[in-house]
Amino acid sequence: MTAHFRVRGDVAVLVPAAGMGVRLGPGAPKALRLLRGEPLLVHAVRRVALAPSVGCIVVAAPADAVDDVTVLLSSIVAGETCVAAEPALVTSGAFDGSVALDGSGALDGAGASGGFGAAPGVRLIVVAGGASRQASVAAALAAVPDEFGIVLVHDAARALTPPELVEAVADAVRGGHGAVIPVLAVVDTIKQVDNSGVVVGTVDRSVLRAVQTPQGFRRDVLTSAHAAAVDEHTDDAGMAEKIGVAVHTVPGSEAAMKITRPFDLAVAELLF
Repeated sequence: MTAHFRVRGDVAVLVPAAGMGVRLGPGAPKALRLLRGEPLLVHAVRRVALAPSVGCIVVAAPADAVDDVTVLLSSIVAGETCVAAEPALVTSGAFDGSVALDGSGALDGAGASGGFGAAPGVRLIVVAGGASRQASVAAALAAVPDEFGIVLVHDAARALTPPELVEAVADAVRGGHGAVIPVLAVVDTIKQVDNSGVVVGTVDRSVLRAVQTPQGFRRDVLTSAHAAAVDEHTDDAGMAEKIGVAVHTVPGSEAAMKITRPFDLAVAELLF
């Protein structure tokens, strides 16, 4: 078996964070909702930045909050910070920082850090996101510096993802896989139903997996997948599948749950 040594800083992580997340309720963009006093985006970026392989994080922020998000995240990483948004995409001061579910939480970077400090030597780039997740990922990918050949895509809503999972995905890509996803076994019985709600079959759950992020790619694979896409996808690995790239799996983490609904946010509060 060939050993694949971890090389610090050879991975760029894209974090699309411009979506509104309507299932979480009305208010600020989902990535800026508060968890224990800090936005989900802060928790997600902080944990990603602590993975030794990560050398660059590119966040696709709401177009009217690029400057605010840059300031918010600059205290998390101790490396170079820059804004790479087109000036025309950034509006003038529409974002006032009120991101709590009840509108009372200020986006000032203060709050519980969960024992995580600033990560040294990680470059932070903030770009204006697009109208869809796919457009935001494409904007972030275009801003990745040339020296990073491994690119991971991570949902800010998976705010408690451990750094170890980031490393596992990066290691698998570094080991020769063009596309890698973390997965969990499906534990519920899955039924297939028709348009009227009648069960037409029971799916064999032994061959099913629930997919998480970060999803990892060779940079050329992710670039080609986005260039070939003709319709919208919510999953970058699915785009890679469509161009014929085999997608490898690694074990996921229960901590990498996706915070989509108010109930998920309440669970995350208990897990923090």
